[in-house]
Amino acid sequence: MKNEQQESTRIQILVSAVDQNTETLAAQMNLETDALIVNQCHENAYSEYEYKNHRVCCYDSDARGVGLSRNTAMLYATSELILFGDEDIRYRAGYAQDIAEEFDRHPEADMILFNIRQSEGRETYHNRAFGRIRWYNYGRYPAYSICVRTRKLREANVMFSLLFGGGAQYSNGEDSLFLHECLEKGIHIYRSPIEIGYEIARRSTWFEGYTEKFFMDRGVLYHFLYGRMAYLFGLRFLLKHRSTMCRKMSFGKCYELMKKGIRSV
Repeated sequence: MKNEQQESTRIQILVSAVDQNTETLAAQMNLETDALIVNQCHENAYSEYEYKNHRVCCYDSDARGVGLSRNTAMLYATSELILFGDEDIRYRAGYAQDIAEEFDRHPEADMILFNIRQSEGRETYHNRAFGRIRWYNYGRYPAYSICVRTRKLREANVMFSLLFGGGAQYSNGEDSLFLHECLEKGIHIYRSPIEIGYEIARRSTWFEGYTEKFFMDRGVLYHFLYGRMAYLFGLRFLLKHRSTMCRKMSFGKCYELMKKGIRSV
């Protein structure tokens, strides 16, 4: 078995950040791998430093959009494995070795979605066992759960959407669209019960409540994800979350807004 240092050099974490001090971010996130940080701020600059004997490359950019920042980081990635990350994730000790060993145990997996313990009220998934991800169960996974073989991703020529996510026209969903395209391009995706870190509670950069825009944007997203089945999946989504999402507006109003979003594209 390879030692921990050897395993960690196989992985680069690609961090999408907003207005962060990149010089302290590696320590804040407890990184044990090389990293590429794309920091959306008010200037354009490059810097790098070492943290725990790993190289941290930092790209400050005045361009906005989480999809753009992740795509920029992917272009510069050089490692065998890419792990996507956000500024508010803190990784636990030994995460790099656990990730590398999970890929070694499962050569059939091009991509593995790992557990990140999400902050209270933001929970969307929890993997209890190793298993295959298909078209019907990919939609609840955030980008920061994703680790993928770099070669497979480049062969499939998959990138993040520039229309969805923080800083883009539509508020969120770039991670679901990314996984959707990966499945369509034949990338074999699996889920793992291994927990590699936790989310630090903070104010969302995009969520402003269950507003008209929220439901309209969700409708647009479902158009791209589900095509002719968008109305059915939209109804299913609202039925599942109506007690939380339909407090200020009626269920019918929320669904009409989703349908309007579906029809708008």
